[in-house]
Amino acid sequence: MKLERLISMIYKLLNNEVLSASMLAEEFHVSTRTIYRDIDVICAAGFPVLSFQGNKGGFGMIDGYKMDKSLLGSYDVDSLITVLRSLSTVFEDERVQGTIERLQTVGTENQTPSLAMDFKTLRTDPDVLRHLRTGITECKVVRFDYINANNEYTTREMEPVQLHFKYGNWYIYGFCRRRRDYREFRLSRMMNFFLTEGTFQPHDELPKETRTVKSGWQGQVRDVVFRIGPKALAEAMDHFHQAEKQLHDDGSMIMRIPVYQPLEARWLWSFLLSLGSGVEVLEPLELRGILKEQLQNALKIYEEV
Repeated sequence: MKLERLISMIYKLLNNEVLSASMLAEEFHVSTRTIYRDIDVICAAGFPVLSFQGNKGGFGMIDGYKMDKSLLGSYDVDSLITVLRSLSTVFEDERVQGTIERLQTVGTENQTPSLAMDFKTLRTDPDVLRHLRTGITECKVVRFDYINANNEYTTREMEPVQLHFKYGNWYIYGFCRRRRDYREFRLSRMMNFFLTEGTFQPHDELPKETRTVKSGWQGQVRDVVFRIGPKALAEAMDHFHQAEKQLHDDGSMIMRIPVYQPLEARWLWSFLLSLGSGVEVLEPLELRGILKEQLQNALKIYEEV
């Protein structure tokens, strides 16, 4: 604990001009006498700490003293700082802030960052993220209600292992006690989440592959071709940015994407229907029939309007 405090104090002194003993004592939850002893230890280790007198006095490193930058380039450091700052706003982790302060000692000065990230704008409850992180680090079981891709409602107890951020969403991977196997859950589909008092043994080794691919899956992938109207281009391109695209003179666009079992892909139906008259499916013909049926069923709900 003392060693960690000394290391943190060194980096704080490197990143600040002057820090008072009372300020350091409050931050590290020790007495000012302990801070003075720590400063003596830091000086004995060869760090050039200066003492400043007066109302705004305190301790600071000698001007121009910096740590060796040979291990990481300034570009690497600045990128790491940007990512860590984004994560720290979500998880409110003091350890991350300490890491940022250490990296700042070898980063560039007075330079506008070339990279910016904002995880706070994602549609995920930050409290759930923080509780899941606690569940992972403290090996606590979590419980939540879940709605899967087939709209089935279940209650799960899980031993969380890893948080994943992919496809613009947060996922939690761990051991599902209901299924007695490792599973991955999308946080946006969770409800009534809470951290239980139950604990579990750390998961040292994880299965290399948790999802088995159906035999012959390649034969079940079909191209879906649709025409996007000019007013729906931006939304379609945001969703299908890797699609094969062909822009026409009238402002419309033909998109082609490979989809596994498109006649059963409800996620695809939902998105295409959300575009309304801004999209027309050209292939496969069976998918046109499915969307037509979906629209007719929706219209029945509003027959009396």
